[in-house]
Amino acid sequence: METIQLEDIEIVYQQQMKELPFRSAELVLVSDYGSRLWYVDVNGVQDTELLEWFGQSEDIRVELYATATDGRTFNGTAYLHPNEPHQAAALRGDGELRET
Repeated sequence: METIQLEDIEIVYQQQMKELPFRSAELVLVSDYGSRLWYVDVNGVQDTELLEWFGQSEDIRVELYATATDGRTFNGTAYLHPNEPHQAAALRGDGELRET
């Protein structure tokens, strides 16, 4: 398992790109028996309207673009699961996470 601190996240949903402002976020890569799973935990999400929208929407699929604190960039498809009471979100990866 590898954990990577993120400094910037942008998501594309409903044909629009939006920055996801946060206090802290980490990308977790899990390699198990030849498969590679990934997810992002985001804390201190400042855009409460965005969390509310995803909390009420059935379409929670997004394209994720993230920049790590070490400068690496990643992108992939994920599902955004908001946690409105805690101003947090989990993005669960769907398929390959590409490092660009």
